Order: sequence, then structure tokens, then C-alpha cells
Amino acid sequence: MKRFSLYLYVTIFISCRQEPFQKEMPIVNTAYEKAFDYVDSGKADSAFYFFDAAKQVFLEKGDSLSVAKCLINMSITQQEQGDYYGAQETALQAVPFLNPRKAGHLTFLSMNFNALGLASYYLKDYPRSILFYEQAIHYSGDPQNTLVYRNNLAVSLLDSKKYREAQKIYTNIINGIHKNPAEYARVLANLARIKWKQDPTYPAIHEFLISLKIREKEKDFWGQNASLGYITDYYENHKPDSALIFAKRWYHVAKKISSPNDQIFALKKLIKLSLSDSSKYYFEIYNTLNDSLQQARLAAKNQFTMIRYEVEKNKADNLSLQKDNAEKAYNISRQRMWTAGISIFSLIVIIGGIFWYKRRKERLQLEAQNRIKANQLNISRKIHDVVANGLYRVMTEIENREDIDRDGILDRLEMMYEKSRDISYETEVTKPEQQDYHTQIAELLKSFVTENRKVIIAGNDAEQWERIHADSKEQIHHVLQELMVNMRKHSQATNVVIRFDWDADVLRIYYSDNGIGMSDTQVKGNGLTSTGNRIFNLNGKITFVTQAEKGLKIEISMPIL
Repeated sequence: MKRFSLYLYVTIFISCRQEPFQKEMPIVNTAYEKAFDYVDSGKADSAFYFFDAAKQVFLEKGDSLSVAKCLINMSITQQEQGDYYGAQETALQAVPFLNPRKAGHLTFLSMNFNALGLASYYLKDYPRSILFYEQAIHYSGDPQNTLVYRNNLAVSLLDSKKYREAQKIYTNIINGIHKNPAEYARVLANLARIKWKQDPTYPAIHEFLISLKIREKEKDFWGQNASLGYITDYYENHKPDSALIFAKRWYHVAKKISSPNDQIFALKKLIKLSLSDSSKYYFEIYNTLNDSLQQARLAAKNQFTMIRYEVEKNKADNLSLQKDNAEKAYNISRQRMWTAGISIFSLIVIIGGIFWYKRRKERLQLEAQNRIKANQLNISRKIHDVVANGLYRVMTEIENREDIDRDGILDRLEMMYEKSRDISYETEVTKPEQQDYHTQIAELLKSFVTENRKVIIAGNDAEQWERIHADSKEQIHHVLQELMVNMRKHSQATNVVIRFDWDADVLRIYYSDNGIGMSDTQVKGNGLTSTGNRIFNLNGKITFVTQAEKGLKIEISMPIL
């Protein structure tokens, strides 16, 4: 658990505390070791890449706990680079790999919920961060970790203006930490800040200065950074000269600990409190630093996305190469067998060939007739699934993406054109898959992501999809597309979760959103009726759970043949 010292470095940003952890490696994984080396050298992109690569190794070995560790570390790396949405998504992916009924998973489950709380806090989603911190405390079995999580919870409560709840937590904490000066100084400052927020006449400066002196003595620079910020806020309205002095000290310490966010906060105070000439000087520094920080965060977000794309692409290429090699080896072996046996079985082969040809011809003729009848019955459904939903998906991507992949859209339009032409001739032409099925599903679902809508995917495992027959995959693809199109048209949802749950012989698909729900009339509409028919044809079952203004939940189960 070497990496979790860095994990608590993120926690410091709120709690001003760092906790040491021991490194634990149950399975030898060179990619995992390399990731830590890059963490130590400060190369976040390389660390993220190797954590993702290590995750694939652990998946193949069936080590779900180590998979979760990799995802938690990846989330931490994204948080440190300012990609808070990406960090939240990655941490959520770790949840299915952690079992609350296993004692060895509880520590990491609590850490993951704390990571989710941090991401939500930085996104200023305080109610959600409070819920995540409460979960972290619930699963934590380590007193020191619990202390950190409780402090983070109190900070979120404070920023949510729930002062009494936050004060209660800090009062309970401060009674047991007098032997730890750094902890005592932190809680003392936060407790004084809460009292001051509740009563602006409360003389909190006394506790603030005591806390600052302790932190200076302990050389706790992150703690000094927090204290100087509190003192600057305290003096700002009634002693601007004193506030200016402490704001300068704050800016100096923020630079020393390389915290761009705190530098920006301090610069805002300096701009407000300084005279015109100095204010202009600080404003220029602020603009430069703020632009640089925003560009760095955007670059990090794009960088992590590209790393994941490259990893998945390399994985797909390797699988394709392995498949080609296996096919070549099989063909060579079959040719040798035919060459060795043809002299002995030539007569049997000829006679059997003639018989087989006649039977095959009859079978193909019968299949052709049945196909024509089936095509006549399915034309309307194909037009709806292939053309209408396909066009709607393309329109959704064009509407919601600023950087339109023109070639990709043209390829999909050309594919829809070819399929619609096939429908017009009433033919059944099966196109070879250009991508792994789990990639197709990911791209289908993520094409409905917008600035105001998140789509969370869990359990989309390439190895598990190999257990599903090709015809079933095609039907599942249409079902998911129909659900997402109906969501886009009707639900007004901002959060959509699709989870694939794999049992030994049953696949369950859970869909949920936080939209406006659906009436019984909408559930019985043409699109969803067709969806139900598809599931029934696969010997499956679909259940709709909907209430007005409480979203929609759908559970689909089908046997794995």
C-alpha cells in the first residue's frame, strides 16, 4: 500500500494531515511496481498508464481486490491533476470489485468512498460528498483513517453551513488528540472557524494564532497555509492592513508547498487588499497562474482519456493478432490431416460429399425460404432499430460534441445506408465486427454523454461477453440503444447507470436514471414493446420500476447459453 501515502496527500488538501501506510503486494505484477516508480518520480501520466495496465493483469488473474486498488490509485492520480469528474468515474468503477462482506476489502472500500467524497467536494457537490464520507467512516476499521474521514466530513458540513453538526464532530475529536500537536492545531483552528462562522463577533483570532504557532513549531507548512488563510479572512473586513500582511505570508507559504489553488486564493485577497499599483501587479500574476492551471487541468483530462484509448486499442489489436495466429495454426493442422488421410478416404469423401451436397442444397433452399419470410416480418423493426435509432444516436453525438469526428460519423452514416439498402432488398447480410463487442457497447452508451448528463458503466467486461452468442449480442445492442434513445427523448435524466452483472449462467442488466420516470402508456409504446419482445425471444425477462419524478429502473435478465 505504498501508494496510499499519496492517497492521503490528497486528503491533506482538506484536512492538512498525512498518514503513512505500508505497501502490500499480494500478486507480483511488474506494471504495478512501475506505476509506483512513476508516482515517486512525479510522472502522473506514466503512473496512470501502468496502473491501467496492471489492472488488466489482475483482471486476468481474478484478483478483484487488486483491480480495485489500481482503480483507486488511478482516481487519486486524476484528482491530483484536477480531473475531478474523471476521478469520480474511475472511483465508481472500483465499487463492484470490493465486497463489504470480506474483511480484507473494508479498508479499501472506505478509502474509495473517501476518494469519491474528495472528488465531490472539489466539484462543490457538498451533499454528495457528505454521503460518501459517511460511507467511508462506516467501513473504516482503522482509528487514524477514521479520524481523517471524520475531519473531511466536518469540512463538508462546514461548507454546507451545517455548523452545529460540524462543531459536534470537532468537539469530539479535540478531546482525544492533545498528545498530537499537529492534529490539535488543525482541529483547534477548524473549531474556532465554525464558532466564528456562527457568530461573527466571536474572537476566533486567539485560537487561530495559537494554531499557527503550533504549526510553525512543527514545521507543518500545509497547516500554516490553512491558518494563514483563516486569519486573512478574519481580518479582511475590520483590519485590512493586518489582513494584507497575513495574505502576503499566505501567498509565500502556498508557493512553498506548490499549491496553485491556494496561490490563487491568496492572490485574490492581495488584489482586493493592496493599493492600486500592487493590486495590478498581483492581478497579472493571478491571470497567468489561473490560465496555466486551467490549461493543465484540461490537458490532464484529455491525456488520461487518450491513455485509456491507447490501452484499449492495444488490447484489441493483441486479441486480434492472437485470433489470427490461432486460425493460421488451425488451418495448417487441418491441411496436414487432409493430406495424410485423403488417399485412404478419397472414395468415402466423394460419396459423402455428393450426399452432403444434396442435403446442404435442400437445407440452404429451406433456410432461404425461411429467411425471406422472417425478413418480411422484421423489416419494420429493422427500420426502427437500424435507421431511426442509428440516426438519432448520430444526431445526439453531433449535438453534444464540440470536436466532431467527421470521418467516424460519415462511416456510421455509410454503414446505416448499407444496412437500409439491405433492408430494402429484404436480405440478411451480417457485417463483420470492426471492434470488440465491449468496446461497441461502451461507445454506444457514452455517445449519449453530454455536459449535463453522465453515463456510468460497470461490468462491461470483454472476457464475459465472449460467453454470449453473436445473435444475442446483436439483440442486446438493439435493446440498449432503444433504452438510451428513450432516455434521451423523454427522461430529462442527468445521471444514467448501466451495470452488467454476470453469474454462472445468467446475465443481468441493470438500468437506472434520475429522470422524470415513465407512465404506463410510455412503457407500452412501440419502442419498449419491441424491446420486451427481444428479451422474451432470448428467454429473458424485463422488469420496469418507475415512479413520477423519481426516475426509472429497469432490470433485464437472460440465460447465458
